[in-house]
Parts: sequence; structure tokens; C-alpha cells
Amino acid sequence: MAYRLLALADRALVVELGDEISRPMLARVSALDAALRAELDRGGLEGVVEAVPSYRSIAIVYDPLRTTRAALERRIAPLLDAPLDAAPAPPGRTWTLPVLYGGAAGPDLAEVAAARGLSAPEAVALHAGATYDVYVLGFLPGFAYLGDVAPALRLPRRSTPRTRVAPGSVAIAGAQTAIYPCESPGGWHVIGRCPVPLFDPRRPRPALLAPSDRVRFEPVPETRFVELGAALAAGRIDPEELATP
Repeated sequence: MAYRLLALADRALVVELGDEISRPMLARVSALDAALRAELDRGGLEGVVEAVPSYRSIAIVYDPLRTTRAALERRIAPLLDAPLDAAPAPPGRTWTLPVLYGGAAGPDLAEVAAARGLSAPEAVALHAGATYDVYVLGFLPGFAYLGDVAPALRLPRRSTPRTRVAPGSVAIAGAQTAIYPCESPGGWHVIGRCPVPLFDPRRPRPALLAPSDRVRFEPVPETRFVELGAALAAGRIDPEELATP
């Protein structure tokens, strides 16, 4: 397997597996991440604090008082020499998340549709008609970068970012889509809103989505959106119920 090892300051080693964002690369990164975590659970990576996967690489964070880069490279060499391309990606969960598209919930939907020569319903059908892979978490706690958006729906980021994007906003930029887990600035095109909380520090696993998960979006009317939001806020619906193995 081709890879590069890069130092990240004095306490992390980055394993680069390639230079592309793709489903095959996601599978390779996920397979190596699973192998590293299994080795950590067995106690075979003394001094390693955590492994942090990204689109095409994994950062292995270690305690420099307990191990060295040279020792870490020796320990992970057997994992890196394994045929990751042949390894199945770790099983993730599939989520069906409700979305209220357009209107105040999706202020950019009409503009996005017009820019791509589509009607608003056609744009919604394209966005909701795909199953998206969770590539990586970043930017904000629980912010999952999802791909791939249909080519007919792709646009570059907004020329002028918003200073405030509402929690739950469903947005697109380039080949990716995402849900903003909390209010923040943002430069993506907001086309809808999801009532499901993507990050809750009170949960055993605070981030709802994880790399290797898959996400489908289900268009819902405003009445259903309001009902679901109230039920989720009151605890009558557990967000975990929206996932299947």
C-alpha cells in the first residue's frame, strides 16, 4: 500500500493514504482507522492517545513522554503493510433524517435551483434522492461532511458568507452537503433545515453521525417538521431511532 508518513509537531504522526476525496479512499481510511482502534484496544500501541481520520489521512496522536515517532512507526508498520484496498469498510449506520426544504428554512433553495436550471422541486428531488457517505467530522462539533452531491446540483460556496446560520440548516457546497449542528457563520448554500440535534454532550456519543455512516434525507412538510422538533426536544423521540444498522 502506498502511503506517506509526516510529523505533526512533536506529538502526532500523519499517515497520508492518497490525495483524493472519494468513496474508495474513505473505505481505505476507515479500514486503517478500525485497525488502529483494534490495536489500541489490545494495548498494542503504547503511548498513543487517539487516531483522528480525515478525508485521505489519519493523524495518530501520541504522548512523546511515553513513546517516540520511530517506535510508533515500527508498531504501525504491519497495519500499513496490510492490503487495505481489500479490507471491507467498517460497518456504519444508515440514518434517515427529515428535512423541511425551502422557505425560511432553506433561503437559498430557489437561487440554487435557478443557477442550475432546475425547479425547486427538482432540486429537492436531487438532494433527497441520494444516499450520502459521512467522510469526516470537522469545523464544528458534530459537523459531518457528506458526499457526494449530484453533479447537476453542485455550486461553489457563496461569494458572501452569512454571519449566522441557524442550527439544523442543511446546506450544499461543491460536491458536499452538511447539517450545521449549532448556530455559526457559514458560506454554504442553505436549502433546508433538519430538526434532529447533531451534537449533544449529554449523549454517550455526543456526535450523532460518524465516518462510514450513511445519510438519507426525507422531505417533510412544515407541520411534520414542527412536530418532530417538539418531540425530539421533549425526549419523546430518541435520535438513535432514526438509524438502522
